[in-house]
Amino acid sequence: MTELTRRGILGGAVAASAAAALTPLAGSTVRAAAPPAGKQAPGWYRYKVGTHEITVITDGSRTFPLPDKFVLNADKAEVNKALVAAFMEPDKMTIPYNPIVVNTGSKLIVIDTGVGEANFERSKGVVGQFHNNMKMAGIDRNAVDTVIISHFHGDHIFGLRGADNKLAFPNAEVLVPAPEWKFFMDDAEMAKNTSERMKEVFGGVRRVFDALGRKVTQYEAGKEIAPGITSVATYGHTPGHMSHIVASGSSKVYVQADVTNNPLLFARHPGWHAFFDQ
Repeated sequence: MTELTRRGILGGAVAASAAAALTPLAGSTVRAAAPPAGKQAPGWYRYKVGTHEITVITDGSRTFPLPDKFVLNADKAEVNKALVAAFMEPDKMTIPYNPIVVNTGSKLIVIDTGVGEANFERSKGVVGQFHNNMKMAGIDRNAVDTVIISHFHGDHIFGLRGADNKLAFPNAEVLVPAPEWKFFMDDAEMAKNTSERMKEVFGGVRRVFDALGRKVTQYEAGKEIAPGITSVATYGHTPGHMSHIVASGSSKVYVQADVTNNPLLFARHPGWHAFFDQ
């Protein structure tokens, strides 16, 4: 005698459903092929610091073969060992770009701007995603009151301009570190820094800020430069590099820009110097 149990009935129902799903209906045409979507979900993550709303927005990331002297004071073998220990691929380096937006309730503030929309086309969407992802996160660039720049490397300032070379944040005050401005706007310093990399950095700085008519507000370290945002001197990556503390009530978060660049590598080896540290 066959005994029907709840488990047996449910198991049979599931099997029957699966069989039905795998069997085409009489006279029907099966269309399994479809073009790939080709797009990722928008890249942003939102959390609260007190009453401040923080939105971390990806600008993409750049992956390249690990140079022999990516870390100036460590052998490539040591660097590869550290990459593997951090569950990353050896002989390869990935640098992510993650600007943030702070909504204080009274001000909408962007900290750093990514590599710029022009680079979105050049890289076929690999980088330069910030402005599009910001829009997808429900943030209107025209509503941004303040843009805070941590330092003058291209992945932090190129997003100040749109693909048309016009202001990407037309209604925002642009705040820049005073010692960074002093160094990179000094013609004598530019004349002294003759390596190909530094000529490229100086050239990029001049192109961006000349397009803005050099209309910026300089800020010093140790000051509250926007509601709940205090600048911190972290000189070394560049001569005027700044980090920022975002605080609201008893909560705070440290926005460190490129103090450790790729944290899985450099936070674990704080004595290592990346080749782009000045």
